[in-house]
Amino acid sequence: MPTHGLAKALAAQLNELSDAGLLKRAESVLCGVIAPRDGYGPRFLIEGEGDKPFLRMNANNYLGMSLREEVVAAEEKAAAKFGAGPGAVRFISGTWSPHVALERRLADFHSRPDAIIFSSAYAAIMGLIPQLVGKKTAVISDELNHNCIINAISLAAPEEKRIYKHLDMGELERCLDEAAKSCNRAIIVTDGVFSMRGDHAPLDRVMSLARSRDNAFREGAIVVVDDSHGVGALGATGRGTEEYTHAGPVDILVATLGKAFGVNGGYVVGDEILIRYLRERSPFYVYSNPITPAEAAAAHQAINVLDSSQGLSLLEHLRAMTARFKAGLIRLGFETLPGEHPVVPLVTRDSARTLAIVAHLRRRGVLVTGLTYPVVPKGDEEIRFQISADHTAADIDAALETLAEMAESKASAASN
Repeated sequence: MPTHGLAKALAAQLNELSDAGLLKRAESVLCGVIAPRDGYGPRFLIEGEGDKPFLRMNANNYLGMSLREEVVAAEEKAAAKFGAGPGAVRFISGTWSPHVALERRLADFHSRPDAIIFSSAYAAIMGLIPQLVGKKTAVISDELNHNCIINAISLAAPEEKRIYKHLDMGELERCLDEAAKSCNRAIIVTDGVFSMRGDHAPLDRVMSLARSRDNAFREGAIVVVDDSHGVGALGATGRGTEEYTHAGPVDILVATLGKAFGVNGGYVVGDEILIRYLRERSPFYVYSNPITPAEAAAAHQAINVLDSSQGLSLLEHLRAMTARFKAGLIRLGFETLPGEHPVVPLVTRDSARTLAIVAHLRRRGVLVTGLTYPVVPKGDEEIRFQISADHTAADIDAALETLAEMAESKASAASN
C-alpha cells in the first residue's frame, strides 16, 4: 500500500512510546449504567466485563449532572426541536437560539459582560491565547499547567515565554519584572485547579501581582485562568477558584461544560470587545462547528441546577464525600495532599505500587487513574481519585475498604 513507509515510521514511534512506558492502556468502553440503589450511587458496565458493576472514581462529572433527569430531558427536548447537530459553523448558519441563550447565561453566572462557546475547553484555550499574543508579548505560565495551555503557547510563539515554578509567586513576580524590560504586554496564564493534584492557584495573589505591574507594560499585565476543574467544584456557590480564593474576577476566564456541568464544550467569559474579537479572529471558533443545540440546552439546565438551592445541596454533599474519603485515606496510613477539591491524589511515590493498587481496585470494581514515571517524575507517582456528588457514603466506604486490603497487605509484608 502507498502508506507502508509511513506505517513503518509510525510503528517505530509507537514502539519508542512503549519502551518509554508512555503508551496509553487499552480504553475501557462503557456500555451501560446501573441506576443508584440500596444506598449506593450509579454503577457502570464495561465492554468485555459482562454484568460486573464498576464504581467510577475517575470521571470529571463532579456534580453528577450528566445523569440528572432534568439535564437529560432538556437535551432530549432540544434535540427533538432543533435536530441532532448544528449543521454549520456559527457565522454561516450554525448559531441556534440555545447557543445564544447559553452564552448569556454563562456571562450572567460569572458576572461578566459576555461569553463565547467553543467545541471544548481545549479548543477555547487554543483559540484564545494565540489571539492575545502580539509583538513584544511575554507569556508567563505555571510549570504544571495543562497540556492545552502548553500547546496554545507553542502555537502563539510569543516573543518571550517564561515558566515559573508551581505556585511560586516570588518567581512569578521576578518573571514579570524581567519581561517588563523588553515587552509591551504580559499574559499570565494558569490553571485554576491543577487536574493531577487537586491543588489550586492563589488567584488573589496572582491578580494582586498583575495589577501591581500593569503600569510596567504599555498594554498591561493580563491574567488568563483555565478553571475547567474549578467551576462547579470549588467555592461556596460553585463559581470556582475565583470564588474560593476571593480573588474577584480575573481578566479572562476559560472553563468547560464537560466536567461539573456534565455535558460537552468549553467557553470564555470576559469583556465585550474581547468576545467580539474572538468571534472574528479565533480559528477554533470561526472554522469549527459548535456544540449541538441540544448540548447547549442541557448545559443551560445544568447551570440552572447549580445556581439554585439544589446546587448548594450538591456542593455540600460533594464537599462532605471528599472530606470523608480524604480522612479515610489518612486513617489507613496513605499519603494525600491538602485541599478541598474533589480530585484526591493518593501519593504512592512508586510506580510498581501504583500499578498494583490500580489493578487491585479494578479487580474489585473501582475505576481510578494511576500516574507513574515517566508520565510524572520519579517520587511523584500517584493514584488520582475523583469524587462526585453521585457518590454516597456507602460508595466512599466501599472504596476505602478495598484500599484497606492493600494497606493491610503492605503492613503484613513489612512485618514478615
